Amino acid sequence: MGGPVHLRMDGDVAVIVIDNPPVNAGSLSVRQGLLARLDEVAHGKARATVIIGAGKTFVAGSDIREFGAPLEDPQLPAVIAAIEALPIPVVAAIHGAALGGGFELALGCDARVATRGAVVGLPEVKLGMVPGAGGTQRLVRLVDIARAIELVCSGRRVPGPEALELGLVDAIAEGDLLTAAIAHAKTLGGFKRRLSETPVKAASATTIDAAADKAIRRGRRRPNVLAAIDLLRSADTAPFQTMLDRERAVFQELRGGEDAAALRHLFFAERQAGRVDGLGDVVPGPVRRVNVVGAGTMGAGIAVCLLNSGLAVRLVEQDDPALARGIERVEQTLAADVASGRLDPKESASRRAALGGSVELTDLGDCDVIIEAAFEDLAVKQNLFARLDAVARPDAILATNTSYLDIAAIARATGRPASVLGLHFFSPANVMKLLEVVRTPLTSDEALVTGLKLARQMGKIAIVSGLGEGFIGNRIFSAYRQQCEFMVDEGAAPQEVDAALVEFGFAMGPFAVADLSGLDIAWRTRQRLSATRDPRQRYVTIADRLCEAGRLGRKVGAGWYRYDEQGRRIVDPAVAAIISASASVRPPRAFDAAEIQRRALAAMVNEAQLVVQDGVAQRPADVDVALVHGYGFPAWEGGPLFWHSRQDPDVYAKALGQVEAATGHGFRRAD
Repeated sequence: MGGPVHLRMDGDVAVIVIDNPPVNAGSLSVRQGLLARLDEVAHGKARATVIIGAGKTFVAGSDIREFGAPLEDPQLPAVIAAIEALPIPVVAAIHGAALGGGFELALGCDARVATRGAVVGLPEVKLGMVPGAGGTQRLVRLVDIARAIELVCSGRRVPGPEALELGLVDAIAEGDLLTAAIAHAKTLGGFKRRLSETPVKAASATTIDAAADKAIRRGRRRPNVLAAIDLLRSADTAPFQTMLDRERAVFQELRGGEDAAALRHLFFAERQAGRVDGLGDVVPGPVRRVNVVGAGTMGAGIAVCLLNSGLAVRLVEQDDPALARGIERVEQTLAADVASGRLDPKESASRRAALGGSVELTDLGDCDVIIEAAFEDLAVKQNLFARLDAVARPDAILATNTSYLDIAAIARATGRPASVLGLHFFSPANVMKLLEVVRTPLTSDEALVTGLKLARQMGKIAIVSGLGEGFIGNRIFSAYRQQCEFMVDEGAAPQEVDAALVEFGFAMGPFAVADLSGLDIAWRTRQRLSATRDPRQRYVTIADRLCEAGRLGRKVGAGWYRYDEQGRRIVDPAVAAIISASASVRPPRAFDAAEIQRRALAAMVNEAQLVVQDGVAQRPADVDVALVHGYGFPAWEGGPLFWHSRQDPDVYAKALGQVEAATGHGFRRAD
């Protein structure tokens, strides 16, 4: 039988198999095939039906490529209506993932049987939409409205055992999934169990309000989050079909909106990131044991990433007290994950058991990859890499976590420059998903693809960067931050700049970010570059004066802001005094939020274009991924270059002219 959906009989049970590799996405051909097979079942003699996916998954979601254009009929609601119209029960047999439209398809069935390793969920909110095939309306008939708000607005994947506990699935298959699903179908006695005929599960108004408030805060009041909450809260205020029609209308409206377009762009950009043309046949080296040299905050965070991915890790420090502090940092992170419920205590113990420590570089001779996370100083790193080269296996990869330094210069300190690359983690390393994999002109293809393999094992979103000051992300962010410092030099208060950019959608403003990461990091970079800085270039000294005053950020309780014992940010008059004494522009002038946003974003976009133009980034979409996942650019804007593509070019040109005038000598306008 042709097409991606097949039908066969197992006794008196019809088995419908969706076979649309690699993830059985719910494309037009799948929907057509399901309707055709369901029609055959309706005219046959089966007493029950099971729908199952071929390969490793059920239906991992709808085909997102279809969402940018009008959807062709039959659409998913028609398929689900056909399932409900069958006079015999239909059981969804779920393995792998049943997400989005895949889970809505399963919710349209009379029962759901899943494997223990399956995951289910409704992630449409993450794509700027709401579930559009009955997901909101059927979900509230399995869990109460408050829980439904949490599940839909977070878009999280619910593992099989939790799904059973919540009632999202009816049974967990301990043996063969199809056998279990057929057996479960027979227990239904030929009776339908349509969720459309089941009452909504109520919750107290207080509980619902709390869940809604939390979802709105986390969702930054985006329209799709507000719409999802409204659909869930109003599920029992109108007939089921009326609410289905309302949900579909909202889905279609949001699907065509700017948020959805931006998030679709990111969805595909994230899947393209980390792929390098022409390297598909290059075989990566093994990644079984990874050692981390340097057990400070970053090194310990990297070690947690590796442990979380199932790897054995050895932390190496220069002496026993430093090593003990590093191991304690790892243990504290694992304990915090257990306390928050993100990690099972047994799994935490297993990860701790996979962690070793040493104060001898000679103990590094047995590993596949060595990641250096030492002090950000070129001479220090060159000395360390020369020593690592002497003890590491000849085929081992040597990686540096530097944020800015010349990795080629580090590589030349070894006898194996082809095996050296950058793995630039973002802090906190165990939380941030972005990883810049930096190749120098000396890095071999094998070393590069091995670094990308490790990134995938850690669950990171990897982007490949060429060599250059600040690589991709820090180079762009430095231009953005510099323009913000120019505006402070001209009269804008740091808190005004931060507020304007948070209003645009950034998770934090640039000065709050600087305090969080530490002002001394950028200060050391400025000091390193001071000898080669053109004296004709504009240079704002305010940040230097803050550092000289000991205001190095949140870690010392003071930076661009002051911080109380609870870590709350407080505007400090002492900062205003330093700005007033150090500013080079007299008299200061007032700024409004719109001008701050235009100048800061124009500086960011121009530098992003230069990064692509200079070949540091492989593609524009990589820049968008980097700024969203590493620097808090709002995901619903799609990243700086996608956002720029949707703006009025005349407004941007005027803003870029202001950036050029403010920067002065040395400004470079992208082509």
